[in-house]
Amino acid sequence: MLRPGPLAGRYPAVASMVVLFLVPYLVLEAAMQPITPLIAGSLHMSTQGMSLASGMGNAAYAAGTVLAVQFAQHLPQRRMLLIYAVLLVIGSVLAAASTDAAMFFVGHILQGLCTSLLLIAAGPPLFLGYPAGKLRWTSMIMNMCIFGAVAAGPLIGGAQASFHAWRPLFWIAAGVAVLGLLLARLTFEDAPPANRNAPKDGKAIALATAGSVAAFWGASELSTHAFLNPVAFGPLLGGLVLIIVLWVYQYRGTHVLLTLRQVASTYPVAGIVVAVCAAAASVSAIALTSGALATRDTPLHLGLLYLPELGGAVVASIVFGVVFGTKFIHYFALFGMACLAAGIVVMLGTVPPTTGATLAGSGLIGVGVGASVVPALFLAGFSLRSASIQRVFAILELMRAFAAFMIVPILTHFAISLAGYPTEAMRTTLWVCFGLAVGGTLVGILLYVLGGTAPPTPSLEKFLDGAEPGWKSPALLAGVRRAGRRGATDQDGPAQEMP
Repeated sequence: MLRPGPLAGRYPAVASMVVLFLVPYLVLEAAMQPITPLIAGSLHMSTQGMSLASGMGNAAYAAGTVLAVQFAQHLPQRRMLLIYAVLLVIGSVLAAASTDAAMFFVGHILQGLCTSLLLIAAGPPLFLGYPAGKLRWTSMIMNMCIFGAVAAGPLIGGAQASFHAWRPLFWIAAGVAVLGLLLARLTFEDAPPANRNAPKDGKAIALATAGSVAAFWGASELSTHAFLNPVAFGPLLGGLVLIIVLWVYQYRGTHVLLTLRQVASTYPVAGIVVAVCAAAASVSAIALTSGALATRDTPLHLGLLYLPELGGAVVASIVFGVVFGTKFIHYFALFGMACLAAGIVVMLGTVPPTTGATLAGSGLIGVGVGASVVPALFLAGFSLRSASIQRVFAILELMRAFAAFMIVPILTHFAISLAGYPTEAMRTTLWVCFGLAVGGTLVGILLYVLGGTAPPTPSLEKFLDGAEPGWKSPALLAGVRRAGRRGATDQDGPAQEMP
């Protein structure tokens, strides 16, 4: 056992460490649009090259969620966290100091990979390593951390673009990564592997990696190729098929890594549907409208127009802290989806949207995504024992990464021309975003109705003890099955007494 750090076990330091690890990459990805021309010009990269660099960073983020779970089962978890942190610093420095495309590619891919590795390695211990009273604060911090960073990205990128430079932003990200590494050492507590008897599931890692790389590669090719061009459509379709094969294999297998069968009940499935639809609809709506407005507004002004999204995400995080631990967590997720749908409708008024519509719509979208995705995570997490929370994180983040980062280039391909101007399909693609938000809401409600269940209050103490889930999630379609059994009994009638 290695000696613990001087700040080991201190909640503020550990929470700060998690924030520092997650924020840089999420901010950079959200800030990339206005500074992409600056990076491309500095490193002599084409538009396609920049799209591919971003796509491969997102692919690494998606695949890293599965890889992190595998490492956590068999390797000392906190020591691995230090290794991930060092690699994040290296990747951030490479990206900031890059002199050519290859150096930038390697650095940005390392940033995406290590961010997801750190999320799975550092997030669950923050949730589970402290008393129930801290869990409320952790949920608020994670909500602000993930969605606050994404919401702040357009403003930060626009401010950086106004100075006609991109490296300062990347050097700041590298400095934040160094601070995270320092806190990782100061808060170090040696921890054994989670479960040395867990399966070494190389098939799951291979499928997740190959599927993510292929799908994001194909999506990135849409910046310069037609949708049905084999260069784009082939990898995109092949990658999605591999991810579907991964889910089928993990569900049907008996000795597998992600144990997908455990989440196949009413609350986890509803939570996954809500999280995926909210991520896809919110990120796509912001990307599409900002792309349309980019031809009219300066990057800084455009970033200011989306500042209400950050405010909405912060407000939603605070309110989530109030309802956390009550049955209203279920209703809060649906409220978030309703706000998200309303925000998209507001922006649908004109294309590109007016200043007032952008301010109001982005604020509603910020409230919507902040009130839906993380609550949906807890709908799934509370339904399992706390020992499975890393797997829940991995499943949700892999699916959220595909929804948030891969659907955007597909919709953008149809909505915005290569010259950067909105096409006639812009309104249609925004209606697709609206459909995702409404569809996710309706499916979530329908699952509860068909499950024949009323939203329960979670038992935080039982969940943190690890012996039981926070609540018992009914089987899928449990209400329909009960009704069917009652109908069969009534049809047969009561047994007749023998004379």
